[in-house]
Amino acid sequence: MADSPQARLARDLQQSIPTVRKLTIHEVDASRWPDFERLFESRGGPKACWCMMWRARGAEAQNTKGSARKAAIKARVGDGVPIGLLAYIDGDPIAWCSIAPRSTYRPLRGDDEPSEEAVEVWSLVCFFIRREFRGQGVTEQLIEAAADYAKRNGATVLEAYPVDPGSPSYRFMGYVPTFKAAGFEEIGPAGTRRHVMRRSL
Repeated sequence: MADSPQARLARDLQQSIPTVRKLTIHEVDASRWPDFERLFESRGGPKACWCMMWRARGAEAQNTKGSARKAAIKARVGDGVPIGLLAYIDGDPIAWCSIAPRSTYRPLRGDDEPSEEAVEVWSLVCFFIRREFRGQGVTEQLIEAAADYAKRNGATVLEAYPVDPGSPSYRFMGYVPTFKAAGFEEIGPAGTRRHVMRRSL
């Protein structure tokens, strides 16, 4: 039987990626905060955002200073709110992905954010990978770890919002071909550049 187009895409993508050795991946909780802080404050890290772009609401959204955003995300960690995963090599944090219940973010799909009572949706929103580890399969390992983490915490659907390769913005949310290869299906647009993609858990 011939491979499906999705299977061929997944195989071709996997063969084209020089894979970094297997990562150790952990949930960010209070004990991991120093590692999270170190990664975000490393060279090129997202220390201006602190992954609050899609989380901030109300007064929080008005204060865009890095210090305020850091305090806001730290408060969530201290309260036990899921925010994401850290990837390590030899005990050193080298990458991050934001994975949490969709309800903990502000509307990710704009005005058409659905109200779904039959499914528990978690959202995989963004990635940061230290420059020297990019293009080595880190994103793919993080996606699989995020799917497992969400499922273990009761999610039945994992949603992501990637862009097409070459997009001038939102590239931190990942690229459509990567998610297609990981078994996600596109269900619609989110704004003018992002795509809503889902994987059943």
